Amino acid sequence: MHAQTPLDGCCVLVTGAARRIGAAISRRLHAAGASVVVHHRHSAAEAAALVAELNAVRPGSAMTAACDLRELDRLPSLIDAAVQRYGRLDVLVNNASTFYPTPIGSITAAQWDDLVGSNLQAPLFLSQSAAPALRAARGLIINMVDIHGARPLREHTVYSAAKAGLAMLTRSLARELGPEIRVNGIAPGPVLWPEGGLPESVKTEIIGKTALKRMGTPEDVAQAALYLAADAPYVTGQIIVVDGGRSL
Repeated sequence: MHAQTPLDGCCVLVTGAARRIGAAISRRLHAAGASVVVHHRHSAAEAAALVAELNAVRPGSAMTAACDLRELDRLPSLIDAAVQRYGRLDVLVNNASTFYPTPIGSITAAQWDDLVGSNLQAPLFLSQSAAPALRAARGLIINMVDIHGARPLREHTVYSAAKAGLAMLTRSLARELGPEIRVNGIAPGPVLWPEGGLPESVKTEIIGKTALKRMGTPEDVAQAALYLAADAPYVTGQIIVVDGGRSL
């Protein structure tokens, strides 16, 4: 283990890792020496491209794993695939998420199942499946929360409630899984715009509400993940807000 590669010999599983914040976390932890399991559901081509990129740096240091995280009976096999390939699991990053508006009056049971399923149910049951391997490695769970788990986002009632639940799940798991496993969360603010886009006036308004008056980047979030994985052995049950002061 070197100062530049503090995660040498470690195995990291990142859900929703093919794109956006998940890909940035995968690249950052890989650069710190970790082997990375790149989970995806639909983004097979992007996941394969990311794994090829990482394996070009260190052969054999990355693999893809496809799974619908709402299919709970498949989650243990996702953990098994990581352990079989790399012999251990040190870090689980629960990053996969669905996000879309659910205005009151139009919310369906299917939307509830999808948003709660990806943002709260999957992190719980995947963490439960990963606990034995993480316990053996004295490992870490990182849950990707959201500043809107503390302050609701207009017309995103179900998503905001699910992320609030994930914040409490983070603290509950930290209490239940200590002392062997640390559990922390990261709550990003404006680091990426929604894939559907936003009007420029809305973007300007959001940035104006940050203390730093600028957007963050996925790399800012990835750096927080690296801190938790490599430099925070006495930090558990915490949610690090990476929002440029937006939540102030």
